[in-house]
Amino acid sequence: MAIEIRLGDITKIPVEAMVNAANSALRGGGGVDGAIHRAGGPSIMRELRAYDGCPTGSAVVTGAGLLPAKYVFHAVGPVYAGGRNGEAELLARAYRSCLRLGEERGVISISFPSISTGAYGYPLEEAARIAVDAVKTTCIPLALFVIFDQRTLQAYLTALE
Repeated sequence: MAIEIRLGDITKIPVEAMVNAANSALRGGGGVDGAIHRAGGPSIMRELRAYDGCPTGSAVVTGAGLLPAKYVFHAVGPVYAGGRNGEAELLARAYRSCLRLGEERGVISISFPSISTGAYGYPLEEAARIAVDAVKTTCIPLALFVIFDQRTLQAYLTALE
């Protein structure tokens, strides 16, 4: 199993499964969620309508539409509220839910954004450590963190060391 961290646009990197940082209503949003829906096209949202939301710490699967992937795993991370409401476990569970979906489907590559560190306000260094630790447990041959900015990239590289 290899873990890679790279700066780039998650919607452009070919993998079998691409993780989306979704909201619990599964109705699209900004950031990574908006980018994945714009790049993947309307078929993703059509498939999401079959779900009645998704609890924090969980993930659901759709096809990838026009994205260079077979699946999109829509993971719901926690909104950070000071760290005393189980946020660390919920964040780890969101990553593990995606890994389980990937393992069940036999994927050989999966890409992740930095879940919950944007609008949801999770402290970057802690979130990076949780993400890397969760991903180390998988049997998927390639887990790739696709990071959008230099500060986040550095936090993930440090967490991997």
